[in-house]
Formats: sequence, structure tokens, C-alpha cells
Amino acid sequence: MNGVLPDSEIRSLIEQGAIAAQVDIIPEQIQPASLDLRLGHKAYRLRASFLAGRGQRIEDRLNDFQMHEMDLSGGAVLERGCVYLVPLIEHLSLPAGLTAVANAKSSTGRLDLLTRLVTDDGTEFDRLPDGYSGPLYAEICPRSFSVLVRPGMRLNQLRLRRGQAVLDDGELRALNAREPLVEGQALIDNGLGFSVDLRPLRDDLVGYRARPHSGVIDLDRIAQYPAQDFWDELRTSDGRLILDPGAFYILVSREAVAIPADCAAEMAPYLAMVGEFRVHYAGFFDPGFGIGSSGAGSRGVLEVRCHEAPFVLEHGQVVGRLVYERMAARPDRLYGAGIKSNYQGQGLKLAKQFV
Repeated sequence: MNGVLPDSEIRSLIEQGAIAAQVDIIPEQIQPASLDLRLGHKAYRLRASFLAGRGQRIEDRLNDFQMHEMDLSGGAVLERGCVYLVPLIEHLSLPAGLTAVANAKSSTGRLDLLTRLVTDDGTEFDRLPDGYSGPLYAEICPRSFSVLVRPGMRLNQLRLRRGQAVLDDGELRALNAREPLVEGQALIDNGLGFSVDLRPLRDDLVGYRARPHSGVIDLDRIAQYPAQDFWDELRTSDGRLILDPGAFYILVSREAVAIPADCAAEMAPYLAMVGEFRVHYAGFFDPGFGIGSSGAGSRGVLEVRCHEAPFVLEHGQVVGRLVYERMAARPDRLYGAGIKSNYQGQGLKLAKQFV
């Protein structure tokens, strides 16, 4: 059946050797509808980001862009504002009929750690063509904080598809009628629209802004860093927030959304020219996200960067959309059920490294 491959089919591809690795793939890498990818043992500092290009290999083009090679074995710092290329432990030999797309994991995006998949013969980031066979690389650019990384860390993830999987608006409306995707009226226009919450019910805290010149974050240290050392709290009483050019913000959607068990979703821009800012999308929404005993859904965390000019963001302004896709089969495990899910039932929440 066409659709996004569930965990059971990902395991089958591993058993068949279509997904392989220098070190055995561990069960924790397999998510309900994606596979976590792991950093290898070295990184290359680059003078510029690049794509291999049609008919060319990353390895052959490294000499044009490499500044120096780094050993990650004992841990190494990737510095803010620099570009790095890290060979990943996994490599692919996909059968015909399968394509793949990659995205940063949720915590990666919340750290403003730009992470994109690049491949041989590649002409765009994060997209693998039908039947791709070859190595995988992560291009990493820390934009707000310098980070300490080690081999085996999982910063991005891969989702595999068979055929066309995206639900059109008619199918999405029918799904919403059967299983409500949000509380109240659903804005369906090339996906499920969502807006920003700048009038929280409990207090006036609406988000966070990354502080410049903060310390290094060891990505393995969970709940170890005081948030105030890295983030400024943002409060407003009038439902408006002025975004500063170049600043990075963590905000939250007004809508609490749900992803049914037979669907997956991905954040996408609502409108290319929605304003002088961009929502920085990280992570996939797995089957079961926002579905729990309360059935109330979970908020979407928005990672926002303002561009050339200050921009006023207002409560309820539509800033993005969720594109829903059908699953090829229901996964064995759902997000938040039987797996460690850091962001199930979330509201406004920083990455898991902060307290």
C-alpha cells in the first residue's frame, strides 16, 4: 500500500540490508514513522554549504570546500555560525518505488541547530530520489548556540514513502470529520493551518528569545542547563510581539493538534511571503502525536527567525500548516505510547536540555 512506511516496514528494510550501518542499528532509532540517523566519527569544517550536484559525489567535492577535519570520538565543539559536514553511520540501498525525506529532530530545531541531509548526486537538501543508493551526510550549522557533539548522536531523522502519500484538502476534511484534528474550526487550505498564541490563558509568558554569546551546550546533558542562561523570557499583555531581525524565538501554536494513528504529518510554510519572518521547521509529527487519555491534542512549537526588518506578530496570525500523509500501515507503536516521547502533551516548551 502507498504511504509513509511504519516502524515494521523500516525494520524489514534493515533486515534486508536496504538500510545498513557501520554499527548495528539500535531499536531506539526506529520511531513510529521514521528512522533516527546517527553522527559518525569525524566532521569537516566547511567554508560554505554545498550540494553535490547531478552525477557528483560529496567525497569528490569536499576538497573544494573543506577547511579542516575534526575527530568527534572524544567529543568536539561545533561553533556557532560555522558550517560542518558529518558523514552519518547509516547508508542506503533503497529498492525502486521508495523515496525518502529528512528533517531535524524536535530538540535539534529548538536549539536553532540547522541540520540538513545531503547525499551524492543531490540537487536539494533533505530529499532522496526513488531508489537512492549511497552514503548519507548531515550538514550542521549551529545558529544560536555552540554545541558539543559525539559519534552516535541523533540530530535528524529519515521518513520513507511509497507512492503519493499527501492527503488533499478533501481527504483532510473527511478525516477531520471522523477524527477531529483540532478543537473548534479547522482551517484547511493545502494542509491544516495553525496560528501563533500570544494570549495565553494562565499568564503573560508567550515565548523565549535566544540570548547571544551563551555557553556551549552538551547535547547529551538532559535537563541540566538553566534556561535563563540561554534564553530571555518574552511577555506581552496586548497579544503582539515585535520580532528583531536575526533573533531566534521559541513560540507556540494557538491550536492543539492531533495526528491519528493511520497518519503522519510535517510542518510546512503556510504562505511563502507571510511576513518578514520564517518559521523554522523541525521534526516530523508521528502517528499518535497529541492523542492521549484527554484527547485534547498537543500544541506545535514554533521556531521563528525574523529577517530584514522588525516585524509585528499578532495573536492568532496564521504562520504555518501541517501537511498530513497517509501511513502505508498502522505502526506497531504510537507516539507517546510505549516509547519515550519528550513532547507529548506539550505547550510552550524549550528543548530537553533545559530546566
